[in-house]
Amino acid sequence: MRRKLAAGNWKMNGRTSDLDQIDALEAAHNDADVDILICPPASLLARMSARTTKIAVGGQDCHAATTGAHTGDISADMLIDAGATHVILGHSERRTDHGETDDDARAKARAALDAGLIAVICVGETLAEREAANTLDIISGQLAGSIPDAANGTNMVVAYEPVWAIGTGLVPSTDQIGEVHDFIRTKLEARFGEGVGRSVRLLYGGSVKGSNAAEIFAVSNVDGALVGGASLTAEAFSPIITALDAS
Repeated sequence: MRRKLAAGNWKMNGRTSDLDQIDALEAAHNDADVDILICPPASLLARMSARTTKIAVGGQDCHAATTGAHTGDISADMLIDAGATHVILGHSERRTDHGETDDDARAKARAALDAGLIAVICVGETLAEREAANTLDIISGQLAGSIPDAANGTNMVVAYEPVWAIGTGLVPSTDQIGEVHDFIRTKLEARFGEGVGRSVRLLYGGSVKGSNAAEIFAVSNVDGALVGGASLTAEAFSPIITALDAS
């Protein structure tokens, strides 16, 4: 059985005072039978990690190199040193804002796995690609290009985030979500074998909220969610975790 995962990506949000949200989440879901992950900005990683026991903490990116002259970057080893256990890689905002490619995501994922982090590798199509009926081709290319050969169900999570649904309030139909998640599962099984392919957790991300979470979690091969804005407060994130725990 794949253990369910509720992951929150705080993006460029959060101050020291917002760590109270983690205390509230931990108190509310101490007995939840799901994994909970929060990926705050790097400035909060060590402090968040130091005050949580139930909630895992992750980075939002890492460099492919272990050390070096890379001003403003952070390595996988540095994330671990700050208390991280996971790292998000290949997010559409990194691909768009920083021009990151599948090769970049793969190199970073390889570094993350070598360091002992769990890589949350993101894939997803734009609205233009969806309207051109190219979604599965795009996803197939991103999976092949972004996932390193050493990946498995223990050290990797795949998150499907349709770019056009992130922060827009738009959500694909459950049939559309199911089609992509089933496709990802099939591709992973074909590449890594049935055992490994079936062990990788698949998350859905893109305007997930308490009001639609249960419906999304009922979809085939959806093992949890990667949540953006709704993960910033315990009040908004808690119903999503509750829905996942009940699914």
